[in-house]
Amino acid sequence: METQLFVQIALNGWNQQVARAEKFFNGLSDEAFQRTVGAGKNRIIYLYGHLTAYHDMLKETLGLGTATHSFLVNDFLKNADDVKANMPSVAELRQYWAEVHNELNVLFAALPAEDWFKRHNAMTDEDFKKDPTRNRLSVLLSRTNHIAYHFGQLVLA
Repeated sequence: METQLFVQIALNGWNQQVARAEKFFNGLSDEAFQRTVGAGKNRIIYLYGHLTAYHDMLKETLGLGTATHSFLVNDFLKNADDVKANMPSVAELRQYWAEVHNELNVLFAALPAEDWFKRHNAMTDEDFKKDPTRNRLSVLLSRTNHIAYHFGQLVLA
């Protein structure tokens, strides 16, 4: 019972942050995506792609599947924002965002509560034995904080 409660609290936080970011992004015009979040900082389109790519990779980190938009990794995770980069359009990013989060919703709902406390794929069995708090649920909490961090930047834009 407690395990399910902890997982539900974490999933509620994740869903809340995703919904807040989605509402923000959906309220922007295509032109607004070119604004930066501050002088010399990332553009909104970069943060949109960054969150989409990072969340897509979450499937692999949690051992729930394979990233379906791994082509986003180079432009949005491995490299800094570059106005000269050949990025997907806002319309394409909107589609990718929806696909990634719809898939995550299905995968998260199907994962039994006790499985959230198992090792994630970014660590070894040996490391997990040393620190079992570094589990799938902790990754979800970390990614939830990551959305909140970037959402704060977006609000300032």
